[in-house]
Amino acid sequence: MQVSVIGAGVAGLACALELAERGAAVEVLERGAQLGAGACSWFAGGMLAPWCERENSAALIAELGAESLPWWQARFPGTVANGTLVVAHGRDASDLTQFGRRTAHFEPVGGEAIAALEPDLGGRFAHGLYFPEEGHLDPRAALAALAARLGELGVRIRFGVDAASVRLRGRAVIDCRGLAARTQLQELRGVKGEMLLLRLSEVTLARPVRVLHPRLPVYVVPRAEGLFMVGATMIESDEGTRISARSMLELLSAAYALHPAFGEAQIIEIGTGVRAAFPDNLPHLRHEGGVLYVNGLFRHGFLLAPALARRAAEVLLAGRHFPEVMHEDSRERRLA
Repeated sequence: MQVSVIGAGVAGLACALELAERGAAVEVLERGAQLGAGACSWFAGGMLAPWCERENSAALIAELGAESLPWWQARFPGTVANGTLVVAHGRDASDLTQFGRRTAHFEPVGGEAIAALEPDLGGRFAHGLYFPEEGHLDPRAALAALAARLGELGVRIRFGVDAASVRLRGRAVIDCRGLAARTQLQELRGVKGEMLLLRLSEVTLARPVRVLHPRLPVYVVPRAEGLFMVGATMIESDEGTRISARSMLELLSAAYALHPAFGEAQIIEIGTGVRAAFPDNLPHLRHEGGVLYVNGLFRHGFLLAPALARRAAEVLLAGRHFPEVMHEDSRERRLA
């Protein structure tokens, strides 16, 4: 089978890789000039945290996300499986109880255990939750690794190509364009996320740390060379080019509350991206006009992409149907 995948974000590259590994002849068409150009994936946190995400997401997110960690470990050596630590300051300790009620696969930890997990946080938090089965990765390095693996399999990524201007007759098509597909999937909406990339040598973290706060829960994700990604806001907006002063203040304040040394951190990058979400905030595979759309990953791009890619490949190559993610109107339809 010959397949064109539209979009070189994490969903598109994962779909292309699943198909190529199964013997399909695949090409990837990307409107941007280079990997990550304009893709929300470029500004993602890269947390593989299905159980933490259960706190304010449907059970389906955890079920699909649980497939992601072994998938990433098999394809990206930079995947780190050190779990996730969730903490709260004393005045917000009740939020930990509520978080635990809505999640699973965690261990309650006290101050000594927190210090053992993250020595630089020793003495700063008395209670937390540790999710040992979770992991994280650097999204930009992961995208580059997927692209390199596709190259090894003979898959060409054609940058600077608008799929609307290319003849795709005779090829199966998977559309992974996110919000750009709203002309066909009109119920999609944009949810803006804002992030900071900081450099700080005085603090070392081995895993993502989530700080619960009634106004703005924040996560701090360690990356190489003393870098930390701090995110992320969720704003109902299609405008992804600017970060507000309020968001900047809240993100920096939250990082400072995790450890005062972040007050001296260098701001390396400020990023914004608009995630595509359906009204139910759940992902969908949908057939429309002979195209299989993989969309609605919301804020769970790296967490859900492997599971959705596997299902998309099975739909195309084996005619399978997955009711948990396939739109009601497309359950009995197949690609033209």
